[in-house]
Amino acid sequence: MLDTAQTTDIETLMADIGRRARAAARILSTASTEAKNRALTAMAGAVRTAAPEILAANARDVEAMTAAGQTVAFLDRGTLTAERIEAIARTLEDIATLPDPVGSVIAAWERPNGLKIERVRTPLGVIGVIYESRPNVTSDAGALCVKAGNAVILRGGSDTIHSNRAIHAALQKGLAAAGLPEDAIQIVPTADRTAVGEMLRGLDGNLDVIVPRGGKSLVARVQADARVPVFAHLEGLVHIYLDRAADLDRAIEVIVNSKLRRTGICGALETLLVDRAVAETHLRPVVEALQAGGCEIRGDAETQRLCTSVVPATGEDWTTEYLDRILSVRVVDGLDAAIEHIETYGSHHTDCILTEDAVAAETFLRKVDSAIVLHNASTQFADGGEFGMGSEIGIATGRMHARGPVGVEQLTSFKYRVRGTGQTRP
Repeated sequence: MLDTAQTTDIETLMADIGRRARAAARILSTASTEAKNRALTAMAGAVRTAAPEILAANARDVEAMTAAGQTVAFLDRGTLTAERIEAIARTLEDIATLPDPVGSVIAAWERPNGLKIERVRTPLGVIGVIYESRPNVTSDAGALCVKAGNAVILRGGSDTIHSNRAIHAALQKGLAAAGLPEDAIQIVPTADRTAVGEMLRGLDGNLDVIVPRGGKSLVARVQADARVPVFAHLEGLVHIYLDRAADLDRAIEVIVNSKLRRTGICGALETLLVDRAVAETHLRPVVEALQAGGCEIRGDAETQRLCTSVVPATGEDWTTEYLDRILSVRVVDGLDAAIEHIETYGSHHTDCILTEDAVAAETFLRKVDSAIVLHNASTQFADGGEFGMGSEIGIATGRMHARGPVGVEQLTSFKYRVRGTGQTRP
């Protein structure tokens, strides 16, 4: 429990971070594309140079997580390797190559009275990112915000606090090398949750939007308590529907990749729905391929009848994001029943149909109201980098402003520029 003095210190600390972020945002909002790209390229170089320090910091975090008994999936999300650090550096370089959205004209028109009106992209301002256990979010969020002309305040989880700080130090070196304010990317220096509360209250009006990236409890708290707009990112309760017209060999490959490539990411498959018309022929080969990869299958009564090695599913399984080598499987009566299941139990994150029937595919793509809907492709493509967006801060599942991967373009708002020649309103 914090004493009053300590609470006041954190309030003072966070208020100062907010003021400095606002000042940096004003500078960054008009920074040239060249300066921002120079900073991002310098960040990549600084990350590569600091790789030994980043790995050492991450080793401390992994040791602590292991001692705390964290799951294999959680450890995977928090672990860095030389290859993953190189991927962080490459992502920074990729973001530098993206078009700069700031100042781009979204629409333009002329009124009958001669007024010329443009809708132009502008930075959001100061963005707060609250996240858990993913050190790469430190670099992804920092870089995307800078590219879009925003300052960012990062509050990572305590599990990877040393890794986050080491990556952040490299990012600030890149900003300094390009002559941009280091306060454009700040990291909250304490793991105390009081700091999160201060961010949710808006830092005296200096925070414009919050992006939560983490578990269900984190997102729920942010959505319930935030006094500033939130880019909602609910859990990834991801479905694949195996249609009667699916190619079995292709389906097995896509399903196994969707579930087992990386089980701890939000695009990992969590529920498989199988058309009853092909359950007798398709279900067993799919289940056996998943089990060969170490996946536990929890199935409904029909799945258990066809595959006796399957564990019985409960009602809770249809609403569980496992983030582990566990998959729930249900046999359904065709496309409409699959869509009904997804709309009843899903989180509107990512859902997929496997079929060679073009009409069924288009029906699924049209009727399933998720941020990302796929046809004949792994759900693990639910990622801003894979969409050609360089990276993402998260995947928004709400319906306001941003939906799907939140990349550079989604981190902007707009204003109207109106040019006249002396017109007055009658």
